[in-house]
Amino acid sequence: MQAGLRLAEPDLVLERLRGGLIVSVQAESGSVLGAPATIALLAQCAVRNGAVSVRIEGAANIAATAAAVDVPIIGIIKRRHLGFEPYITSTASEIDDVAQAGAAVVACDATLRGRPEGRDAAALIAYAHARGLLAMADCSEVGDADGAVAAGADIVATTLAGYTAATHGRPLPALDLVVSIAARHPFAVCEGGVGDPRRLAAAFAAGASAVVVGSAITNVDALVRGFAAAAPRARQTQP
Repeated sequence: MQAGLRLAEPDLVLERLRGGLIVSVQAESGSVLGAPATIALLAQCAVRNGAVSVRIEGAANIAATAAAVDVPIIGIIKRRHLGFEPYITSTASEIDDVAQAGAAVVACDATLRGRPEGRDAAALIAYAHARGLLAMADCSEVGDADGAVAAGADIVATTLAGYTAATHGRPLPALDLVVSIAARHPFAVCEGGVGDPRRLAAAFAAGASAVVVGSAITNVDALVRGFAAAAPRARQTQP
């Protein structure tokens, strides 16, 4: 199903995303929701209720979701590499995994930090294109976005704002960064800190072409913990 989307004209894929909600469907480590079939079911729920795309982590989860939904999938691999800070799709082999699993778009760390294999963001974007994927650049600040634009990224996002040493503690959603990206690139995405519809509307007003919402919708573990902790009979959950 997704292979057809991947081979379609990139502009057609982007137009399916433009003006829409992208739901990031990811489970916490050790969550009972982490099985591929469950991730695919959550993705189906998101799509049936209006999501134009889903962002999925892990090859098995991407493959299961590709068989269950008919929207473009944004795929990522989260993997820590000893001695390196980037952990979102930071190697060519991880892009291979995303491509083989059936995503239409691969999101990569597009910061200026060093990566294993010695490839910079521009090299990863070029490799994604060579594999027939659209490239989404996960940025943390304007310098990252400038590099991603120059490298030909199809989508430039605020995903890593607040998650690097240089941006730690900054207010989210990073609407000022959305404004800066939108002035540089025709497809800016706001991701991170969009916790309610009001903030989603603010992101679009700032110039976002699409908005990603994750934890506020699909992190059921965190949502339940928050409500349970506020109850008079709060208790420690057991693994």
